[in-house]
Amino acid sequence: MKKILLLAFSLVISSALMAQLSLGPKIGYTTNKLSTDKSDITTSLKSSFLYGAFVRLGEKVYIQPEINFYTAGGVFETPSLTSPNPVNDEVSLKTIQIPLYIGFKLADLKLANIRAQAGPTANIVSSKKINPLAGSTYTTIKNTDIKDIQWGFQVGAGVDVLMFTLDVQYFLGLNNLISDIQLENGETVKFDSKSNGFMVSLGWKIL
Repeated sequence: MKKILLLAFSLVISSALMAQLSLGPKIGYTTNKLSTDKSDITTSLKSSFLYGAFVRLGEKVYIQPEINFYTAGGVFETPSLTSPNPVNDEVSLKTIQIPLYIGFKLADLKLANIRAQAGPTANIVSSKKINPLAGSTYTTIKNTDIKDIQWGFQVGAGVDVLMFTLDVQYFLGLNNLISDIQLENGETVKFDSKSNGFMVSLGWKIL
């Protein structure tokens, strides 16, 4: 009897969830920055288009896993090549981002729904490219200095209009993407670089 009740309950829950399932592709734009705690090194933002897909399960309260592809990175630059530890590199990282949001519908305005969502994310670096800036003949940062995965947390808000969904998110890196760098003279310098940034995306609910 218990097995029958459990099976019936599972079927009811599954049917309810499937009725509230939506998914589709998304495109967007992101800006991110590889920060560092070194006061003598300046860093700059890197902008990139993103594309991916999302699945939303639930209505008033929902979960939303995604997979997104974009290029992260930035420019690290010391004011002078005569600095004790000169770094003049442009870093580009092709990234696969896998966030898992928990969201809440804040308002239902008939034609539009306003939402808030947050959750953990994994940023997997699939390709690393480092180029020296003009005036430098070699890269200080090496591929081996950059970790293959960074864990983070994202928080943001969104609005649904008809079959379209617009989201604005802030990404906060929780662990260092670059902890230390190995200089040509063998010296190790603590770098403590995290990736943080914003993204705006537009999704299309095809289901």
